[in-house]
Parts: sequence; structure tokens; C-alpha cells
Amino acid sequence: MVQPRSLRPDTLALHAGGGPDPATGARAVPIYQTTSFCFESTDEAAALFDLQTPGHVYSRISNPTVSAFEERMAALEGGVAAVATASGQAALHLAIATIL
Repeated sequence: MVQPRSLRPDTLALHAGGGPDPATGARAVPIYQTTSFCFESTDEAAALFDLQTPGHVYSRISNPTVSAFEERMAALEGGVAAVATASGQAALHLAIATIL
């Protein structure tokens, strides 16, 4: 993808954080309605749970839909990364706990 800063905000709002689906060619990010994910092996699962490799293990922690949203918000704000929370109270907790 083109560097995010060279794109206009309306383009970033539609396209940042995702690409066409390789299987279907669909451009919109799908909503993944799942709670858990499959692993090829116990070693892969262990590496994911230990945060040694990036990926998704459980939807309350992360899922592809939220990851795409976080990437899109970071691109729109010109940031390196973003964190999405389920509520404003969770966002406040993360912000305050970071500085305490």
C-alpha cells in the first residue's frame, strides 16, 4: 500500500488497515464474529500466547476486525499504532494505568 501520509483522510478512512480479500477480492474489512482461533500446532499456540509471534488467540484480546480498525485509526491520526477498547472506561483505565 502507498505510504499512509500521502493519502487524503477520506481515502485513509476507507482503505487504511486492510486490503482486498485474497479469496474473494472483497475490499471491505469483514466483521469476524468469532471468539477463538485455530492453531496449526501447540508450539504455534504457545508462541502466540507468549506474544513471541503476532496473531490472534481470543477475540477479547484481539481479532482481525479490531486490528484493522486500530491500523486505520493510527493512519488517520498519523500515529505508529493505536489501541481500541470496548468502552470509554477501559480507555481511561489504560491511559491512567500507563502513567501510574
